[in-house]
Amino acid sequence: MSMLSRISIFLEAQAAEAGAARNTILAYGRDLRDFAVWMEDKALSLNDVTRDDITAYLSACEAEGLSRATRARRLSSIRQLTRFALEEGWREDDPALRIEGPGKTQHLPKVLSQDEVSRLLDAVPRSGRTETERARNRCLIELLYATGMRVSELVSLPVAATRGDPQLLLIRGKGGRERMVPLSNAAREALSDWLKLRDNAGRDTPLGRLVAGKSARFLFPANSSTGHMARKSMNDLIRELALAANIDPARVTPHVIRHAFATHLLEGGADLRAIQTLLGHADLSTTETYTHVLDARMRDLVLNHHPLARV
Repeated sequence: MSMLSRISIFLEAQAAEAGAARNTILAYGRDLRDFAVWMEDKALSLNDVTRDDITAYLSACEAEGLSRATRARRLSSIRQLTRFALEEGWREDDPALRIEGPGKTQHLPKVLSQDEVSRLLDAVPRSGRTETERARNRCLIELLYATGMRVSELVSLPVAATRGDPQLLLIRGKGGRERMVPLSNAAREALSDWLKLRDNAGRDTPLGRLVAGKSARFLFPANSSTGHMARKSMNDLIRELALAANIDPARVTPHVIRHAFATHLLEGGADLRAIQTLLGHADLSTTETYTHVLDARMRDLVLNHHPLARV
């Protein structure tokens, strides 16, 4: 069986059994195809590739000028493949098991202070040309900060998930993984106001026509190919609010507000595992990044004195 055939089998298994997201599958495919080309040039196969061979490949990637993050990602892809090869009986060992990677350069998340987020929220009533736009914008921002949702999760939220004045929202995240996130009173109020306007929009209005058409199932309908508000529109709204709040727009994105949600929870004493669940992180180490943006006193509280620090 050729290397490319085995990569295809591996990718299919990741999609079907592991529930990997489409972008993850595409990234695996790109990395492993590059590795396959290198192996072919060296007359190697998956059956006989060794730890030294994989190390040599990573050295070749470094010589090409690839970043540490890219090399770390490629090693991760190779590890997934060689582990799969061992499980499938294609090999009797895992040659990538104990290879130390280059590691990723840690980039601390950009975060807004609680005062800056308050200023953003205060600017919402001044955004939008109509009452309908202002109500939608308020709902978007309140939900974003109250839940820490990814922007893609927020703009594609089904309206059915928001009915009945819920105290919790069911979110479908990366890889189809679902999680429950609580709503603050402010977010519930903004959601209720938006739903009233959305549901009562006349058929002769732009919103009413959207709700009556293919966009009906989305909380934030839009005249787009997907039927819901585009991520770019959300980014534009955040920049507009940043300007109104006298904050540098370059510092503010929907993802920065997600970071603010997590960091402000930590500042309030929340534990990392709870925040991991709320954010939908598969790995706790991803959530731990937020501890680096806190002051020394708060980091000491979370990492050394919290009961979960001993887990």
